[in-house]
Amino acid sequence: CSTGIPFDGGLRCLCWKILLNYLPLEKALWSSLLKKQRDLYSQFLKEMIIQPGIAKANLGVSREDVTLEDHPLNPNPDSRWNTYFKDNEVLLQIDKDVRRLYPDMAFFQRPTDYPCLLILDPQNEFETLRRRVEQTTLKSQTVARNRSGVTNVSSGSPLKTTPSSLNEYEVLPNGCEAHWEVVERILFIYAKLNPGIAYVQGMNEIVGPLYYTFATDPNSEWKEHAEADTFFCFTNLMAEIRDNFIKSLDDSQCGITYKMEKVYSTLKEKDVELYLKLQEQNIKPQFFAFRWLTLLLSQEFLLPDVIRIWDSLFADDKRFDFLLLVCCAMLTLIRDQLLEGDFTLNMRLLQDYPISDVHLILKKAKELQDSK
Repeated sequence: CSTGIPFDGGLRCLCWKILLNYLPLEKALWSSLLKKQRDLYSQFLKEMIIQPGIAKANLGVSREDVTLEDHPLNPNPDSRWNTYFKDNEVLLQIDKDVRRLYPDMAFFQRPTDYPCLLILDPQNEFETLRRRVEQTTLKSQTVARNRSGVTNVSSGSPLKTTPSSLNEYEVLPNGCEAHWEVVERILFIYAKLNPGIAYVQGMNEIVGPLYYTFATDPNSEWKEHAEADTFFCFTNLMAEIRDNFIKSLDDSQCGITYKMEKVYSTLKEKDVELYLKLQEQNIKPQFFAFRWLTLLLSQEFLLPDVIRIWDSLFADDKRFDFLLLVCCAMLTLIRDQLLEGDFTLNMRLLQDYPISDVHLILKKAKELQDSK
């Protein structure tokens, strides 16, 4: 795997599931485990997406004495409405981020071949997350307009929204959903199940390549369950890197600041001249390495290259030590330019990394690893 997994036959999807500890090494256990996990995921959907929608509909319709029932203004922290509104804040942030996933690729805007029938069942008309976002956004726009003294938005004039909002992409017909909506659901369920960390911007960049890989699996039986499988692999991967996303741990040994410093101490070991140059120009690792490390380089390269880097990363038993070496390799490969450049030029190089041949970078990282 570390030398790059061939795309043929869905081999990468299978290898990643094993490397991310989703599938056990014992092949005979695979089908029962997959069934169990996928059923569990369906359960999450029912409890966290379908149920709140039904509860909201039922609570909202009842016109009896609301003082006895739960209602939108109920201040009680256990109120289901309270939870619903809190969830909406997280959902709006996720929504903003997932709509922007890999804008140069059409994939995430395209409809999936396997929409979630549990939620999109026309018989039940359950509220999808997209619908929920649309309602929340329209409500807040109406309120904003009323407050600024403008008369109520009449039903006759549709609200004009900015291009960056809801109608930026074509709306798919009922019963269809785009791949980005699936990613949104995965992140929303993750946030609900992990309230300690919830959702932090950037997680969308980690889930994107995983989901893309599973949703393009040539084996249709596996492809159909890309959502559930991505969710569990993402959860396992986050268990290893979540400390990078927790601000209070930044300066602890497991936090991101420590790892960024480690990039520089490794560089000092391997190339002291380059290290001193960056120090002298006061180019701190947080200016560039924060993004490199936190997002596992998913923002620095095109998606196929990110996937290739992840093959090597997941295959390494000390995967995040290897990531530090990849970052060092990236620095040493542009050392001549960095040694000549001034602060502004070097910052531009580091924030928009120039080398696109990832094989060169991985080869260099391997050399650094073997020279220890």
